[in-house]
Amino acid sequence: MGEAKRTQSIRPTFNGSLTIETRPERLSSDAGTVILREAMERLGIIDWLTARLHDPRDQEFVTHPLEELLRSELLLLAQGWRDLDDADALRDDPLYRLAVSNRGGAAPLLPPPPAPDGEPTRTPDGLASQPTLSRLTHALASKDNRAVLNEGLVVATGRRLRGANQGHRVRHVTLDVDALPFEVAGHQPGSAFNGHYHARVFLPLMATLGQHGDIVGLCLREGNAGAATGDLDFILPLLPQIEEHIGQVVTVRVDAAHPDETFCGTMEERGTDYVARIKNNPVLDRMAEDYLFRPVGRPPDEPRTWLYDLSYRAESWSKARRVVLVVLERPGELLLDYFWLVTSYNATAMPADKLLELYRGRGTAEGHMGELKHVFDPALSSSPRAKSHYRGDTPKKRTPSCDAFAANEVRLLLNALSYDVLHMVRTLIEQATGRGWSIQAVRERIVRVAGRIVLHGRRVTLVVASTAAKWWQAVWSKLNRWRLVDAWAE
Repeated sequence: MGEAKRTQSIRPTFNGSLTIETRPERLSSDAGTVILREAMERLGIIDWLTARLHDPRDQEFVTHPLEELLRSELLLLAQGWRDLDDADALRDDPLYRLAVSNRGGAAPLLPPPPAPDGEPTRTPDGLASQPTLSRLTHALASKDNRAVLNEGLVVATGRRLRGANQGHRVRHVTLDVDALPFEVAGHQPGSAFNGHYHARVFLPLMATLGQHGDIVGLCLREGNAGAATGDLDFILPLLPQIEEHIGQVVTVRVDAAHPDETFCGTMEERGTDYVARIKNNPVLDRMAEDYLFRPVGRPPDEPRTWLYDLSYRAESWSKARRVVLVVLERPGELLLDYFWLVTSYNATAMPADKLLELYRGRGTAEGHMGELKHVFDPALSSSPRAKSHYRGDTPKKRTPSCDAFAANEVRLLLNALSYDVLHMVRTLIEQATGRGWSIQAVRERIVRVAGRIVLHGRRVTLVVASTAAKWWQAVWSKLNRWRLVDAWAE
């Protein structure tokens, strides 16, 4: 194409030799959209979702197909563009146009062909606008569509793990379930001031695979919900999906808010093992008294831990269950600390030391949950306001307001799907480099990098900075060895 003509220049005062030029060239600060699109294609998750989601639009008048809207959402969220208004600013970004479009070659970068006389064009010219993406959120807010999005988290995770495991399901996975507060600005329906977090929040339940880092389930709840409210309604439909797509044996790992008789009895009846912490109470305190002593001799400088296998039956429990007392000695502290674990595992299948190691893996799971909360920072801002104006005029008819609570759950689910796609890139670069990466580091060093597109006839070349090139080559080398399992025929 040659050099584009200079259109503007800026001269900073600190260096008279420096000139800043703005040119109408095909530049982008988000070249990593190409890697993310490739990850989505390898997973086949967009096709899976499109085949199952209900699109209420009249297809005769659709300009942006559902699969392109879904790609737009996931790519924007993965790159850190959390507000739908950001879509308008990026509508003409060349790499988003390429990564979102169903069309091949250079067609997504060129103006759409003219439509026949009297007919509007149905070829997208850039990304969808903010109003179009907002309508997508409302369309996905139906109960059935939200169920599909939730199952999509499991399917995407299963395909990622099976693709890295020669097509086989993982033998054993641990499902972590926890409540995670998301602070909101405003009075969105269902949000409430929560005294524990000293903020107005939603309090969704989140399910992750602790040892793998994937998010596999989300359920938005009111901000004043109890920590365990609705836990079984959330977990029970999730378990058969995980067993079908991800792992043959599932262990559920929860905190002290969950293990009541209903939870424990249901898990035992289903044959699903669990491990949970239980809250201290006067009975447990008395049981622990006989074990709260130090051995004779000077204590070492390192912390020590003692484990004791016991049996305990709470008043609300239908039977006695295995509990493990964990006694902790910390240097410099006068008194011993302790806590209790309850489990369905017997001592032969899961000795006390292995059980404690298993439970302490919750820290890793909570770290992955925190990445969604703090790195993606989902904007849960939907509210039930009917449209009061349209392009400066009063609308001829008022459409009913949306279900804002369901729309906010959709926003959270889309963020989780985007997280899982970015997490796939993270796992590939970790395999290539042999060290751990945070989601933030993957976004900043691999995904949010500058790129320039050069057209040569019908061929498109993307040029990226050399600082990112080595990471891109490492990711692509792993992607090329990644196995698609029979095109993901389910």
